[in-house]
Amino acid sequence: MHPLTATATPRTTVSLVIFDCDGVLVDSEPIAVRTHVALGAELGWPLSESDVMNRFVGRSTTSIGEQIAERLGAETARIWDERFRDMHAKAVDEDLTAVDGITEALDGLAAAGLGARHWCIASSGSHEKMRHTLGRVGLYERFEGRVFSAHEVARGKPAPDLFLHAARRMGVDPSRCVVVEDSRFGVQAAAAAGMRSFGYAGGLTPAEWLTGTATAVFTDMRRLPELIAAHGTGEVSGAAGD
Repeated sequence: MHPLTATATPRTTVSLVIFDCDGVLVDSEPIAVRTHVALGAELGWPLSESDVMNRFVGRSTTSIGEQIAERLGAETARIWDERFRDMHAKAVDEDLTAVDGITEALDGLAAAGLGARHWCIASSGSHEKMRHTLGRVGLYERFEGRVFSAHEVARGKPAPDLFLHAARRMGVDPSRCVVVEDSRFGVQAAAAAGMRSFGYAGGLTPAEWLTGTATAVFTDMRRLPELIAAHGTGEVSGAAGD
């Protein structure tokens, strides 16, 4: 067991809410998925949207690159990554929006006593990417100084390293952290870190991919404050209806 790993109990008081970025704060997953599909068709690895969801969503850039290199070679993986960054950035500037209800959720957490100092981000994306996406929708300032990337740890999701790193940097025991995720690899990482997770199924990820004994699944981001409050009193079950 990792030295910071702890088993989360249903009645543990929440001191830190760890947010994923893509698909939880910014509605960027559709952009990423269609960009990978386009690049796969162009570079020799035909992928459906479902293929991309299964293989790439929630994974670090390094993990995605390793999969592409194994299939197409290191040089093609390099070209894919370079093209993806350019195409994704342009699409973000044109189409990106915040996840529906996230502003209300953050405001609700603050009203309940879990203000910005109790939030951080732990994402598979790079700092550069997060500054761009969060900046486009006006959310970067709400998390500035509390943003952590998988590039800072040895292993990305579904390993627990990133969430444990975020908890350590924020000075909070893992048992007092909860995670808001939208990918199967993210909820697996949270469980491995001993953290309760709230699986947001209001985007691309099917709800059944997020279910588990340590996860409450929900589809309306505005409900997040009440779900976290219920977790603190032990009232959240394995799935939360909307």
